[in-house]
Amino acid sequence: MSRRIIVSGFAAVAVLGAAGAYAFVAQASEDGPAVKDSSADYIAPATGHDGSISFTTRVTDDSGVRSVKVLAWPGSMKPTPTAKEMSAVESATCTAAGDAAATCRYTAKVSGTDAAAAPRGTWHVAVLVTAKDGDTVFVPKAADFTVTR
Repeated sequence: MSRRIIVSGFAAVAVLGAAGAYAFVAQASEDGPAVKDSSADYIAPATGHDGSISFTTRVTDDSGVRSVKVLAWPGSMKPTPTAKEMSAVESATCTAAGDAAATCRYTAKVSGTDAAAAPRGTWHVAVLVTAKDGDTVFVPKAADFTVTR
């Protein structure tokens, strides 16, 4: 086989490989919403004052973000929440944070009665994101926090 044919063959493979990689990256960006940089904080109630649970996350999607549903659930809960169950939970408030990105925040008060009845230990925050084009992503453990009292 001549050297020219081999070099041409490698060049063709490189061009096809680059085109395939570009198509893969383009498809990956269209796969749906992405959730990252999530965090949760729990502040226990004190005498005469409610506590709170707060959750913050960054969500991106090429079409924009329509809604972000948030559910805090105890790690001991069985079975774990599903995406279907998330339709009835509360929504986070989102603000634009650049191209196709939003920073979303959710805060809920925790009364002394609620805290006394809550299971101790690790809790998780589940998130269901719906993009403007209808794509969704469900993250059952987007962030964790600990209830100690």
